Amino acid sequence: MITPTVNMAPAIDAVNRETQIVNEIKNSGGQKAQLKKVSQEFESIFITKMLNMMDKTVDEEGGIFGKGKYMENFKSFIYNEMGREMASDPHTTFGFAKQIYEQMERFTTD
Repeated sequence: MITPTVNMAPAIDAVNRETQIVNEIKNSGGQKAQLKKVSQEFESIFITKMLNMMDKTVDEEGGIFGKGKYMENFKSFIYNEMGREMASDPHTTFGFAKQIYEQMERFTTD
């Protein structure tokens, strides 16, 4: 019996990326620096979720990429990176990270 092989590298890379982000937050210094990074990551997650939901409203039948599980994985990675880029760029941010930081800053001990 031949069993198909599944390339788990993209999923492992995604987990490694998430672990890397958590480690960056932990090692970023004081509480205010950590709060800033967590606020920005929260905004990026929000933007990523928004992009995923928007994608579900698009008719994929006539699209140039087509459908399939590989395309879904690819889009997931792209939306994650787009969310991070949009949240970190002052020209494209929604401003959630700044608001969260300003509201939570008073609870830090730095």
